[in-house]
Amino acid sequence: MRLSLANDHPKGRSEDLFARFRTERVLERLRALDERARREGLQALHADQDLLIRIGMETDSTGRVTKNGYGVFNLSWQVPQHPEWPEMIAAEVDELREGIHRAHGVRLRYLLWCGMGGSAEDKSMYLATGLLRRRVRCYVVDSTDPAKLKWILEDIRRRDPRSLPEILKRTLVVGMAMGMTSYEPVLNLEKLTALYEKHRISSQANFLYMTLPGSVLDQFARPRGYRRVELQPDNANTIAGRHSGPLTRGSLYPLALAGVHLESWMKGAVLDDEQIHTAWRLASFIHAQGEAGRDKLTLLLPRCWKGAGIWTKQDFEESLGKSEQLGLKVIVGEKPKLAEYRSPRDARQDRAFLAVQVQGEQHPEAAKIARLKAAGYPIAVLGFERGSLLSSYMQFIHYTVFGVAYLREMNFVTQPSVELYKSVAAEIYQEALRVGGIRRTAAWRQMMETPRRVRFGPVTLCHHLLETGEDPGQGPAPERYARLLHREAAAGRVSYGELTFFGDTRYWPQGIATLRVLKQAAGELFRSGLKMPADVYEGPAMNHSYHEMIIGHGRCFSTVVATLRPEELPAAGYTADYHLAQFLATQIALARRRRPVVALLLDDLEPDSLSALQEFFHRAAVALKAAARRSAAVGVI
Repeated sequence: MRLSLANDHPKGRSEDLFARFRTERVLERLRALDERARREGLQALHADQDLLIRIGMETDSTGRVTKNGYGVFNLSWQVPQHPEWPEMIAAEVDELREGIHRAHGVRLRYLLWCGMGGSAEDKSMYLATGLLRRRVRCYVVDSTDPAKLKWILEDIRRRDPRSLPEILKRTLVVGMAMGMTSYEPVLNLEKLTALYEKHRISSQANFLYMTLPGSVLDQFARPRGYRRVELQPDNANTIAGRHSGPLTRGSLYPLALAGVHLESWMKGAVLDDEQIHTAWRLASFIHAQGEAGRDKLTLLLPRCWKGAGIWTKQDFEESLGKSEQLGLKVIVGEKPKLAEYRSPRDARQDRAFLAVQVQGEQHPEAAKIARLKAAGYPIAVLGFERGSLLSSYMQFIHYTVFGVAYLREMNFVTQPSVELYKSVAAEIYQEALRVGGIRRTAAWRQMMETPRRVRFGPVTLCHHLLETGEDPGQGPAPERYARLLHREAAAGRVSYGELTFFGDTRYWPQGIATLRVLKQAAGELFRSGLKMPADVYEGPAMNHSYHEMIIGHGRCFSTVVATLRPEELPAAGYTADYHLAQFLATQIALARRRRPVVALLLDDLEPDSLSALQEFFHRAAVALKAAARRSAAVGVI
């Protein structure tokens, strides 16, 4: 691996930070601490003993260690000691295939992976980078929107002429949740179980799950006789969900089913000391830029790993988004346009860049990388050798995240803000069950009955949870939205945006069309209008992937979008009530942390409604630019 740094300001700061990793013997201490935890047990450890305990382990209020989180590194250290692991995983996967054949007399053809955030993003990345194209077709069920499961089944039936019962026999369903309270995979397993029962298909051979004993998922699956599999090949519990790739069963099973060579994959995740220190040199650069206010790290990936953006973003933001004082926003999926960036001489310029290259492959943004360097933007260029595996990249990113955490003295294995949103969603859903539906809950009524609500044809703007200060005034919804956004930006309270659609955007045609509208709006409103980056993604997956940054660090203007006519899957009794509870909980969790959030409700997702949404954002962008010109004229921004 090669790392070069350009326009690294302030000069020498990165190297001074990097020197700490060698002088403080971080790698030696890290290995020694993990070994001690395994040898002596957690009772021998306390948060006061070492910074490494405070940033990589879970502790209680007294400082007593309750979980060692360094399995993310230890698993790779164990790989050379366990040459049997690849064959072990392959044999386990063969046993799953054989179990389905014994039960139903058919071959395994489909994999439905039910999980959220870290339990799913690596599988989505493997799909996007082409690793799961062979043998068994994999689908990631990472949403409680019934449209996700409905349109996955539709996609299978378009490809397979067999009846649904025959398809279900040929399907392996995996539920994964590394949190004790994660309900999303339970809901999807519950609906899939209902389909098997409806068609009188024995499901024990078709279901397995990975979770902690006693979790909500375990309580659902164990009484039904589903197989529980330990997440880690060493059968320990030392890893967070987002760190489960590349070396846990949660990552290895889909790869094995697709015929990926596991021995090479595992060896690719074993980095030598110099490669680890290269990761920490990159971490020093990232931290130094963040200290200087350049906390928007724009990721430019090679073609072969283009699909790794969201996984990378999650690893950084869910791990490092806890501080209001010092944030780290990873920008992915953005075409670099210098016209949309502030000049390097502008004190408000908050971008740094990370370009990843693979030897022998022409980078799609090679010309822009050269222009960014020449213009004076801080940029790190990370080069991998020809033929490098994605597992090497993943493990390198884990070490980089740890390096930033070490310099910031921040725990990188916990996720308190994600837990906040999950608890609010659970409260709303339980109320919905009591009162007869989500639309009778107090949170829904508050949103629908607020005076801070205005329609624009089939689009309704609700800003009832936004601390508005002075009233944004009356008038059309797009102009009101623009005033709210402009005020937050002009006051310096926001430095990026978020446009999140609560609905499936991978398989559902209307969801895919909605995502296109939001991507266009992100460019028009934020990148062009405000010279700010903007995240465009699907909820609630976003809540698990990088909500930690939005709630923890803040400085984001959130716009969450949903339809009043969501999809349902009647055959499984699947409604959108829990999904809409998550939509409401997202807003409430943000508001509790005083983060600016507004909601857009669409009557439906028909072409006319999406055209109206597109027009809403266009008019808002025009109004935003006009407001910016007026402010500039009087010297406000």
